[in-house]
Amino acid sequence: MRNPVTFEITHVDKNCGARTGILHTPHGDVETPMFMPVGTQATVKFVSPEELYDMGAGVVLANTYHLWLRPGEEVVRKAGGVQKFMNYHGPMLTDSGGFQVFSLSDTRTISEEGVTFKNTLNGDMLFLSPEKSIHIQNAIGADIMMSFDECIPYPATREYAENSMMRTLRWAERGKNANERPEEQAVFGIVQGGDNADLRKYCAEKLVEMDFPGYAIGGTSVGEDKETFRRMIKMSVDYLPIDKPRYLMGVGAVNDLLDAVAMNIDMCDCVLPTRIARHGTLMTSQGRLNIRKAQFKEDFTPLDPECDCYTCRNYTKAYLNHLQRTNEGFGTRLMSIHNLRFLLKLMEDARKAIKEDRFAQFREEKLASMKFDERGF
Repeated sequence: MRNPVTFEITHVDKNCGARTGILHTPHGDVETPMFMPVGTQATVKFVSPEELYDMGAGVVLANTYHLWLRPGEEVVRKAGGVQKFMNYHGPMLTDSGGFQVFSLSDTRTISEEGVTFKNTLNGDMLFLSPEKSIHIQNAIGADIMMSFDECIPYPATREYAENSMMRTLRWAERGKNANERPEEQAVFGIVQGGDNADLRKYCAEKLVEMDFPGYAIGGTSVGEDKETFRRMIKMSVDYLPIDKPRYLMGVGAVNDLLDAVAMNIDMCDCVLPTRIARHGTLMTSQGRLNIRKAQFKEDFTPLDPECDCYTCRNYTKAYLNHLQRTNEGFGTRLMSIHNLRFLLKLMEDARKAIKEDRFAQFREEKLASMKFDERGF
């Protein structure tokens, strides 16, 4: 049977081992490493599909849990799938709904069959299993679907982490077998195991035996310190196939993205760029900037002279300061466009540096210019 999603490595930096590649999907090819914008409700907040194309977006995410609740997966299916529904014609990925379900810790019950939890919209009790998650994702129609897993809190006891990881493995096999469209949609397995090296090794090796077309690393960016974050990635990556794509879930800070690329991660996603834009926080080549500050009221220079986004080409800090202070939606749009393009360009520049065998130098210079500390960006 033909895999709908395949991966090829195009270059390995001879000095540090970082890699570039191409992810082949039914809706087009995308270069890696890449950052993937998040479109929770089948829309990237405040940004149109045309603007996503213009800023160089490739894979865009949609949220299984939210689309299941509204408008319902059958509506999306009848529309012809999520790409036609939202008019985005590039590759798309859907999460499993697991992160949202497991964040409802006060209202959920976990069993071997799945999870029972309370609908956040109306209070009704709902049930989600590995099979149901995949069936919903089949209806939504994205190119890549994620296995239903448990994203455990940090810290967690070893016993909890082991029991959860073993259940995640059983759920991964059930979800893979439940895929109704295996020649059109790919399922990725997710490595769990907390901060336990042996559990992550075991989980990765068992997922590889199941032969998924790609693998994700879950359970990071949930409150752990940066050293633990990096260690959990390495615990997982070391046991994943070289010739399959690796996806680090929920990561969008600049230093975290560059750390991930250094460890041969190919795909990352996060709501961070649009979330912080709504509060007037912007990513720039000099570091984080709060546009609400009074110092920008009469600053008629571009937001970031090194950025090529629509916002930086056409608007000043003073105008953005005005829009943010008056709570104008156009300001949120402009700042969301900037933050997304900033991360997409960061990954473009990272790919260029890898191809020129200078990624380690690029990473060092980028982090130094942004004045990073361990708190991140």
